[in-house]
Amino acid sequence: MPLFDRLRPLARALSHPSYRHYAIGNGVSVVGTWIQRIAAGWYTWEVTHSAAWVGVIAFMELAPSTVFGPIGGALVDRRDRLAMVKATQGLSMVTSGLMTVAAFTGTLTIWLLAGLIFIHGVIQAFAQPARLSLISHLVPKQDLPVAVAINSITFNTARFIGPTIAGFIIVAGGSPWAFLANAATYAVLQAMLAMIRPVTSTAPPVRDTPRSSLLVEMMEGWRYAASHPGIGPMLGLMIVASILTRPVVELLPAFAGQVFDGGATGLARLAAAMGIGAILGGVFLAQRERLSGLTWLNYWSGIAVALLVILFTATDDLYLGIAIMGIGGGAMVFNGTAGQTLVQAAVAAPMRGRVLGLYGIIFRGGPALGALVMGFLSEWWGLHWPVAGGAVLALLYYAWFWRRLPAMTRSLEGG
Repeated sequence: MPLFDRLRPLARALSHPSYRHYAIGNGVSVVGTWIQRIAAGWYTWEVTHSAAWVGVIAFMELAPSTVFGPIGGALVDRRDRLAMVKATQGLSMVTSGLMTVAAFTGTLTIWLLAGLIFIHGVIQAFAQPARLSLISHLVPKQDLPVAVAINSITFNTARFIGPTIAGFIIVAGGSPWAFLANAATYAVLQAMLAMIRPVTSTAPPVRDTPRSSLLVEMMEGWRYAASHPGIGPMLGLMIVASILTRPVVELLPAFAGQVFDGGATGLARLAAAMGIGAILGGVFLAQRERLSGLTWLNYWSGIAVALLVILFTATDDLYLGIAIMGIGGGAMVFNGTAGQTLVQAAVAAPMRGRVLGLYGIIFRGGPALGALVMGFLSEWWGLHWPVAGGAVLALLYYAWFWRRLPAMTRSLEGG
């Protein structure tokens, strides 16, 4: 099939102005978030030269999702989703602006950085389920699967493009300029959100019966996800990948400085390799408009990521590490995009916000926990063994999970 014909569904989804505006603003903003994340990690390494502190800073941003993510997901099913996105992204722009000012004025201590990062993490715990849920209101129902796939590709590709850009900015001007770049991306997102005119109302439907309490609705979301024959197992795979293999990205500044002795330039090269691999992986996935095969793609790419992490920890040669990160960037995009697309396609509309809130807990909280534990363990055993140990545990889980794949595939793909 010609490439143009394969990309036709993407063009159709992007032909809807509101979704196109959202896709542009969201893509720029997610890239900015990763620019800030890598810049904060490198700033921490420069100040402390401690992998444990790098893990703490990652934990401070991502861990709030484990507490506030379920609340945010339940609120999304109760509130106007577009208004919620506008409010949370405005607050994020303020915290990023404060971080930028403090960095340029030389007043950004490690403790102030940790506090601002934590506040940003709390805001994003409410923002993420709202942003993911908003997509269903921006395109007609027949274009929703492709719109979800585009968002998944953007979301998972940006987490590697962002570090690439961050590396070059840090080399050229330092971390403060990277913080400024992230603050600017929120301004772009707000401008795009102002132009959105949803296809369907982003406010929750009027109910004839009184709502349950927020806690009860949160529990309903958890029970729904856990009992779903496809979503529950997929979230389990996501937990394993997020905690045991994904932290290598959060700990990349420590690897660049401690293992490869490459400084900011080494960080830029490692991040650029991930970005290139992610872009190539995203281009490949952009040609798909069907769900069939995504479950197996998620499974095998997860195994590939674990094996690549083991190889990455087994070398101190920067150029070999760059090559491994290039392949790993593509594998991680396959893994993350396939999983997110399947969950969004399978979830029932009334549960969308709550289930995506759980997804946010896993996607953001898992790497935070993994990076924190691995960072502290590295103080005694170096970075190699804790990170490699996580990948080995992931492989053992994948081996155990093998028999559940057929049933999960039938549930998520309708086969």
